Amino acid sequence: MISELLKESFIELDLFAASKQEAIDRLSTMLHTSGKVNDQGNFVRAVIDREKLGSTAIGAGIAIPHARANTVNEISIAFARSGSGIDFNSVDGDPVHLIFLLAAPIESGSLYLKLLARISRLLRYQDLIEDLKKATSKEEIIAAIASKE
Repeated sequence: MISELLKESFIELDLFAASKQEAIDRLSTMLHTSGKVNDQGNFVRAVIDREKLGSTAIGAGIAIPHARANTVNEISIAFARSGSGIDFNSVDGDPVHLIFLLAAPIESGSLYLKLLARISRLLRYQDLIEDLKKATSKEEIIAAIASKE
């Protein structure tokens, strides 16, 4: 399910971002360009507002920023990998290297929550995290996720 939503055009293997805000902007641009998000500014504000409630960095160098917004046309997921790491105010204080951005329409309540839980569960697999860090292509990212679903 996650691997089906994660299109190659929504993957960035070498994200260079100086901040959490810049990382979220870059990932949301991929979704906006594809037409999944109508108003990127509105969606980014929703994600940042969610971050203000508490960091979506879950530890181990992983963050799952997410939001529902009325400018999102269809549930979608973008993924980025940062070699240098990004400060996401994570609970463990470590920089984030793997980011999954989940965008959803306001009315997608239960599916949105199921996807968020499913991403979190997948990322408990240490071998998947290693595969995501070592992947050399977007196809390998999708295949690694699909192999655990």
